[in-house]
Amino acid sequence: MTWHKSSYSGAQSDCVEVAEGAVTLVRDTQNRDLGTLEVPAREWAAFVAAVAAE
Repeated sequence: MTWHKSSYSGAQSDCVEVAEGAVTLVRDTQNRDLGTLEVPAREWAAFVAAVAAE
């Protein structure tokens, strides 16, 4: 899986990264070793759509 962060983050290091696939993984860039959240891809897509609509 390839991790990436939002292009809106720029050079900031205090944000979240995601690795998208059948299950989307989310982690804190400042605490990568503390684990990840696992979100079904369908739920992640709904979250992103809702945020974009704001």
